[in-house]
Formats: sequence, C-alpha cells, structure tokens
Amino acid sequence: IALCFVALFSDFLANEKPIVCSYKGVVHFPILREYLIDMGLTTRHPDLLIPDWQNLLYDWAIPAPIPYSITNQHSGDGSLSPFAPQIGHSLHLRHWLGTDDLGRDVLSAMIHGTRVAFMVGILSMSISFILGIFIGSLAGFWGDDGLKIPRIYLFTQPFFLFLAYFYGFYTRSYTIADALSVSFVNFVLQGAISLGIFIFVLVLGYYIFRPIARSKGFFGKNVSIAVDLIITRCMEVLSSIPLLVVILVVLSVTRPSIYSIMAILGLMGWPNIARFVRAELLRIRRLEYIEAAHALGFGTLRVLLRHALPNALAPVFIVVAFGIANAILIESTLSFLGIGSVELTWGKLLDLARDEKSNWWLAVFPGFAIFMTMTLFNLIGEGLIDALDPRLKE
Repeated sequence: IALCFVALFSDFLANEKPIVCSYKGVVHFPILREYLIDMGLTTRHPDLLIPDWQNLLYDWAIPAPIPYSITNQHSGDGSLSPFAPQIGHSLHLRHWLGTDDLGRDVLSAMIHGTRVAFMVGILSMSISFILGIFIGSLAGFWGDDGLKIPRIYLFTQPFFLFLAYFYGFYTRSYTIADALSVSFVNFVLQGAISLGIFIFVLVLGYYIFRPIARSKGFFGKNVSIAVDLIITRCMEVLSSIPLLVVILVVLSVTRPSIYSIMAILGLMGWPNIARFVRAELLRIRRLEYIEAAHALGFGTLRVLLRHALPNALAPVFIVVAFGIANAILIESTLSFLGIGSVELTWGKLLDLARDEKSNWWLAVFPGFAIFMTMTLFNLIGEGLIDALDPRLKE
C-alpha cells in the first residue's frame, strides 16, 4: 500500500514545483496543471512559462516534501554522499539519499522510479490478463470441437482480418507514434480509434456474408475449428522464444520508450495466464453445474461468463502477482543495460553506480528497492496460493 501511494503521488512527493502557490496575486496549482497540459486540455500560464521554481518570489507556497525533480541538475558539486556535509542546504533542501554525478537528487529518482516500476508491472500484466483470459477461454471452454462457424467465414474472415489490421494499425502507425510523443492520453485515444476501426472492419465482413452463412448450401454448413490445438501450438511457440531477445529486436527497430516495453511484456506474457485459464476450464466445463446450465437452455457465452470463468480465475491472480514482480525485474534489467526508457529509473541508477563505483548509494538504495518490491509481490503470490487453496480451507 505504501509503494502504491508513492507511485500514485510521486509528482506531489518529489517536485521542484510547489503543490499550490500564489504568484502575483493569482493562485496556481502547477503540478495539477502539468497533468492537464499532458492531456492537451490547457497550456502553461504566461507568468510561469520558464520559471526558476525554487527562487521564484511567491506570495505564499506549499512546496513538495522533496523539492527536487528528476529532470534538472540541482547540485553544482556533482555526486554527493548522503552523509556528506551539504553547506547552505536547510533540512528541507537536503539531498537525503545523495545525488548522482550530474547532481540529480537520488531520493527524487527513487520516488519517481517507483511509478515507472509499477506502471510497467501493472499495465503490462493488465494486457497479459485480458489477452490470456480471452484466448485461454477460447481454448479451454470450446476445445477442438465446441466452436463451429459457417464455412464461408473460413474463406472471408482471414481477408477481412488483414484489412482490419492494415487500416486500423498499419496505415495509422505514424499517427499513433506521433500521439505517443505528444501525451499518453493522445496515445490512448489514437489507439482506441485504431481498435475501433479494426473491430468495425471485422464486423463489416461478418454482416456482408451473413446471408450466405445462413443458407443451407455448401458455404452455409457449420464446420468445427480446432481452437484448442491452434492456441496451444501458438503458446508453445511464444514460450520458446526468449523474452529478452524479442525486446532487443523490437526496440532496435522502434523508438525505445517505457510504453514499448510495457506493450512487449504484455503481448509476450499472455501464454502463462492462458495456460492456467485453459486448464481450469477444461476441468470445469465437465462439471455438473455447467451441464445443468446448458440443460436449462442458457447460452454458451452466458455459461462461460457467469458460471465457468469466475471459478477459473483463482490461479490467474497468483500468476499475475508473480508476473508483476517479473516485469519490474525485466524493466530494471533493461535500464541497467542501457536499453529502453531514458527515464531515471531504479535500473538506471544501478547503471550509474556501475560507472562510478565509489558512489555506493547509487547501488544500495535502488538495489534494496528492487529487492523489497520483488519480495513483496512474491509474498503476495504465495499468500494467494495459501488463501485460494481449497485443501487449506478444509
């Protein structure tokens, strides 16, 4: 809970901008305004375009607890040990965990690195969670003979799938990349538009050939799709590819960013979740209450969503807890190797410690943070195993 609080409110905990201030008789909320600027909803105030926040003559101000950001150089003396005398610094302006070789405050970097770590872990596993449940449900609940579609869609939908990808994502790749450079909100908006185009083209192809699919001829006959076999082979292929190799290949042809790393981790991590969902649904779909639901005339989708899937998610939460820890470790490893995000993260601080071996604090504090975060999420995973084990409940 403490780490989540630090991640959510890192901008308010460590920032050279005040939380709220009065300047020239006008009350400003600089940090909140920065959020609105990133969302494209406003612009900077004319009086505060390029201010020296620490030396600005406020009427009054409520500063952040740590009055340093991670983007600017604060100390002209270069690296400072946490125990070194800091002449002229009050307790509020003290660098409590020292500075790096460029004079950037380490405590501020630790606080903002917590946000990066949690963003990578939680958002990447959210992508894996959604994909894993959807794909695992297809494989486990329908199996190799449960999903039947008219034969016409076997010939037409692959073509419309290609068109959906082409017009939804390929032709708009530069638009999505430019939106990412503007703000994360614009990136999400353009991604949602591309996803809408993708779904629209697939639905269009479905309804165009729907009259033929409803006919009694050759193309209207239902055929079984071996989704379990196809998905299982795909999971085996993806699981056999080293994740670090995939990340290096993708980042070599795209602009490295934290969002690219999250997307890669999410798209490569779904087989672990899908495997558990598939195994549980293969067991659950043969149980009496599922057969009773079918006998009562409930639709397949309702039986899956209301009765089968909720009882198959217990192992998934355990995988998610361990997956978050693994994603945080991978991001720290990439930052340590100088790959991916240019932000000052925990792994980047470890990389700085490798260059300046005498700056022990650049290795101790981020290393301890990575260790503690990994330990906490692993303990959460083990706790979920104990809490969800029916044998312990008995």
